[in-house]
Amino acid sequence: MELRTACSPMDEKHYDTERLRREFLIDDLFKPDEIKLVYSHIDRIITGSAVPKEKELKLTAGDELRAEYFLQRREMGVINIGGAGTITIDGKTYEVGYKEGMYIGMGAKDISFAAKDPNDPPKFYINSAPAHKTYPTVLIKREGTPSDDVVIIKEENKKELGSLEQSNHRVINKYILPGQVETCQLEMGMTELKPGSVWNTMPCHTHDRRMEVYLYFDIPEDAIVMHFMGEPTETRHIVMRNEQAVISPSWSIHSGCGSQAYTFIWGMVGENQDFDDMDDVAMTDLK
Repeated sequence: MELRTACSPMDEKHYDTERLRREFLIDDLFKPDEIKLVYSHIDRIITGSAVPKEKELKLTAGDELRAEYFLQRREMGVINIGGAGTITIDGKTYEVGYKEGMYIGMGAKDISFAAKDPNDPPKFYINSAPAHKTYPTVLIKREGTPSDDVVIIKEENKKELGSLEQSNHRVINKYILPGQVETCQLEMGMTELKPGSVWNTMPCHTHDRRMEVYLYFDIPEDAIVMHFMGEPTETRHIVMRNEQAVISPSWSIHSGCGSQAYTFIWGMVGENQDFDDMDDVAMTDLK
C-alpha cells in the first residue's frame, strides 16, 4: 500500500508540475491480477483498484492499517468499470457488472475479487474510509428490482444538469449517499458527460467539510482531461489520461475540462454527508 501525506495550500501553490503529480495523481491503477491501494492522510481515504484476470484476488489489511483485516475499522465502496466480475464477502458471492457497484460495511472479513471471463476482466475501483458503525452490505444497480441486499439507484439520484450551450450537459448518478445506501461517511457516484460537453463541476466549488477523489475514464488514448485544483485564487492543473485518479483536498477546487466527453467517478469522505454543502466560487473570483 502506498502512503501519501497531507499538504498545506500554502505549500501546494509553489509546486512544479512533477511535484503536483507526485502528490495528487494516481496513475498506475488497473493492472491485471493486482490490487493497487493508495492511503492518503487527507481524511484517511484509501483509493485503489482490483483487476482479477487469471486469478482470484484477496483483499488484505497489510502492515499499514495495523488491523486484523481490511474492514476491521473501515467501510468500502466499489464500482466496476470493466467486464463482469464477482465480489465474494464472507462466503457470499455477488455478481457485479459494468457500472454496477457495492457498499461493503465495516466488519466484513474475507473479501475477494474474481473475473467471469479472463478475456474481459472487471476493473473494480475502490474507495474506503474509516468507520464507526456497521451498515448493511449491498449490491448497487442502475436499474432492476430491489431486494434485501440489492439497491436500485433512485430516479431522483440520477440528476441531469447543465447544457450543451455551456459545454457541461451531464448526468450525475449518485450510488452511495444517505437515503439510498447508508454509510458512516463515504459517498460515491458517477458523472457522465453528454457528447459535445467537456466541462465538469463548473462553476466550481470547494467543501471544507469533505475531501474528494476523482477517477477519470472513458477517455480515448489521444484525448486528455485538464483537471483544475488549488485554492480559487491560486489555481493549478494536472493533465489526466484514461483511468487515472486525482486526490482533492477540502480546500481545493476540483473541476475538469476534456478534449472530448468523458466519465468520472467521485468519492467523498469527511465531516458530513450533505451533498449540497458546497462553498460556491464565483467565476469572477477565479485566478
